[in-house]
Amino acid sequence: MLRQAGRQTGDEIWKTRVEKINAELFTLTYGSVVAQLLRDYEDYAEVNKQLEKMGYNIGVRLIEDFLAKSGMGKCADFRETADAIAKVGFKIFLGISPNVVNWSPDSREFSLVFEENPLSDFVELPEDAGGELWYSNILCGVLRGALEMVQLQVEAAFVSDVLRGDDSTEMRVKLIKILEEEVPAGED
Repeated sequence: MLRQAGRQTGDEIWKTRVEKINAELFTLTYGSVVAQLLRDYEDYAEVNKQLEKMGYNIGVRLIEDFLAKSGMGKCADFRETADAIAKVGFKIFLGISPNVVNWSPDSREFSLVFEENPLSDFVELPEDAGGELWYSNILCGVLRGALEMVQLQVEAAFVSDVLRGDDSTEMRVKLIKILEEEVPAGED
């Protein structure tokens, strides 16, 4: 029941409460950012780190917008969180809904499989980047930053990407720990 309700909420929010920009402009702008990072660092591992760091900083701020638009409260468990990410979060901000699959037996790790990825439209990786560059790595940082703000420390990393010649684009998300809410000093 929650999964269907989450999808309707994400679709409804996408249709009625999200200011949209031209998808091609968004894709090309992101491509320009990645191209500039490649020129600046000339090292694919460092570009991956910078994209993740940029994404983290975006996620820290984006969670407030997500909570305001979705009206969602605290999720009951990590499975519910995964559904909210896929069916509401990605829908609100990118207009897509990746599939949540491959849960670990302890329900602390899952995969997001992207049937479409608006960041990778019109993209061809440099020939020597195929095994090193994770072009959409900014999304891993966004998830890490946003979830940290709601007291969930996670690791997120791509394990496959159609841009690299893989059959699918898959991000693995692992719950490291639930963080304790801290009261700012002097506000006991």
